[in-house]
Amino acid sequence: MKKLTVIAFILFTGLVTSNAQVTVSPGLRGGLNLSNLSNIDDNGFKSDFYVGGLVDIKFNKFFSLQPELTYSRQGSEGRYFDNQNPDFGTPAKYELNYLTAGAVAKFHFGGKGFHILAGPSADFKISDNFGQYGFDPIDFDFSVVAGLGYTLPNGLTFEARFKQGLIDIYGYDGLNYDNNGDYYYNDVILNQVFQIGISYTFKVK
Repeated sequence: MKKLTVIAFILFTGLVTSNAQVTVSPGLRGGLNLSNLSNIDDNGFKSDFYVGGLVDIKFNKFFSLQPELTYSRQGSEGRYFDNQNPDFGTPAKYELNYLTAGAVAKFHFGGKGFHILAGPSADFKISDNFGQYGFDPIDFDFSVVAGLGYTLPNGLTFEARFKQGLIDIYGYDGLNYDNNGDYYYNDVILNQVFQIGISYTFKVK
């Protein structure tokens, strides 16, 4: 049985290798972040930027995998309510800056430039300004990314993405729970980011 498995694996590997023309192209990406934090009263979108590098691994004209390392400035803008100004609050800009390590799978329609993408992202907090408001966000978030884009023949790509954080920025501390011990979703504060930007991959001979 083990011999049959090894033989099948070798045949499968040979078949994939013979039909695939894998190309690896490094690149750069950057653009506009429109970020928000869920479930914060009087909270709105904050505009900032993201910038980073990528490696485009193209298996064929229909599918590619793109690992990415990105510096992403996130957070939100709104009003902070405290005992000194409980009724109207004071303007606040919440800053959460991450180094994100992710990988998106790209599916190219008809093998052409238009594509959809999706993938996970591990986000490591570099800095924040929550200390001035008396809070301390945790150092890690895990996100999912989805979007669409168009790649020109010269390697220039235009993309729009939505990034949804999955971990409460305070690590689920201080949340209200129901009778079953489950937290109320409208208490969870999550990162949410719209990204609009460009990337460029370099042709490697």
